[in-house]
Amino acid sequence: MMRQDNQLLVITHLSQLATFLTGFGGLLIPLIIWVTQKEKVYNMDEQGKRIVNFQLSLILYAIICIPLILLLGLGILGLIAIGIISIVVPIINAIKTSNGESPTYPLSLNFIS
Repeated sequence: MMRQDNQLLVITHLSQLATFLTGFGGLLIPLIIWVTQKEKVYNMDEQGKRIVNFQLSLILYAIICIPLILLLGLGILGLIAIGIISIVVPIINAIKTSNGESPTYPLSLNFIS
């Protein structure tokens, strides 16, 4: 049976910020929450997929930026942009989720549909 748990959804969005503490938790923690709760919490499947797709997209973009560092420093600008986006977007989406709005993840590729 599905339950409404906006607090867990908010925590799932904010758990992406764990990357700044652990280096990898921003993908791992929301992935674990999504996989274990997607059948139990209303909207967890949809929002969990969005979060995991966003995190995988950020990783891919960072990998693309690394060789671009050699090309006029464009990679450095890209990595700075990714860093800012990876902080701001999860916080905005946690607030949206808390207010009952639908979160959006820009520049997110669809790895999991």
